[in-house]
Amino acid sequence: MKLPRDISGGEAVKAMKRLGFTVLRQEGSHIRMGRGATRLTIPNHSSIAPKTLQTLLRQAGVSLEEFVDAL
Repeated sequence: MKLPRDISGGEAVKAMKRLGFTVLRQEGSHIRMGRGATRLTIPNHSSIAPKTLQTLLRQAGVSLEEFVDAL
């Protein structure tokens, strides 16, 4: 499965919430989320670059299939 190219920061935050992450804080256009000891910083932009999305999924320990299902 290929990485989606049209995911916005808001959509990524909603998907991560469905996967058990909570919003810790927001500074400017970056949203900090956490689940246990895992922390993520998601850019709240209109489109997230595929490489950035891949890095976020790796840091979160979430597979691409799980993320797409949570969208």
